[in-house]
Amino acid sequence: MNSFTVTLNRFLRNKNTVTIIGVVLVLVILYFGYSTTIKNAVTPVSVPVAATTIQPRTLITEEMVTTTDIAAKAVSDDVITSTGAIIGKYSNVNSVIPKGSMFYSALLTTAKELPDSAFVKVGKNEVPYNFPVNMDTTYGNSMYPGNKIDIYMKAENTDGQIMVGKLVENIEILAVKDSNGKHVFENTEEDRVPAFLIFGVSEEINILMRKASYMDSFAVELFPVPHGQKADTTGKTQVSTQYLKDFINANTVLIPEENKTEEITTEENNANENNNNATANNANNNAGTAQQ
Repeated sequence: MNSFTVTLNRFLRNKNTVTIIGVVLVLVILYFGYSTTIKNAVTPVSVPVAATTIQPRTLITEEMVTTTDIAAKAVSDDVITSTGAIIGKYSNVNSVIPKGSMFYSALLTTAKELPDSAFVKVGKNEVPYNFPVNMDTTYGNSMYPGNKIDIYMKAENTDGQIMVGKLVENIEILAVKDSNGKHVFENTEEDRVPAFLIFGVSEEINILMRKASYMDSFAVELFPVPHGQKADTTGKTQVSTQYLKDFINANTVLIPEENKTEEITTEENNANENNNNATANNANNNAGTAQQ
């Protein structure tokens, strides 16, 4: 064994030497591992982005999609990385996709799955009501989906006296639509004029408001008013003024459900009786002809 081998063996048997070598190896491994991770994170990948601003409920065509290079670290799991998975889909309800934005799965839907958000939000045991409005009655288009409103009523009584009061309170607006049925606030590139407020109410309130809207002989007018900020915004929609409710019901015809059923049954019975009489007459005529 030569002197170099002896020296090397002594060097390797030294604990300090082994510790130093281990530390150096760990640092080298960490350096290359960190460098690889950083390189992979910043290496650009090609992803589809919007070539133009895409409004809600819009069919996405090939011209609306382009690609750009983005650092891989910026591409999250919900980003769609295939152009083929985007073209032919629709932008979702109330989802504006800005120019240059990546396409996220939550922003796209199919034509079959594209809902009208107004009717989706109508509560259980409620019916949708389309309340006619204009720019003035919405306070310069200042009533938005999610806002709470009250419905006031103006009318003339039998003595010609004008009365105004709150008929229904605490209604949540589900949608504001224009005369073409388009959502007023979903498009950032068009100035749409409000024509209807969509909200859900109970069957009782629906009938009450419908009857009031037809009482032209009493000059009835219904108009929305923003709900007071001090009011309980989580409360239920309810009839506010019993006097107005009684006034509406006193001047309209009440059709109980049981009467409707009775009327329908009577009509069916009369129709069946007429059919039976006609059949009997035909049978008698045929019998007389046979005897001749």
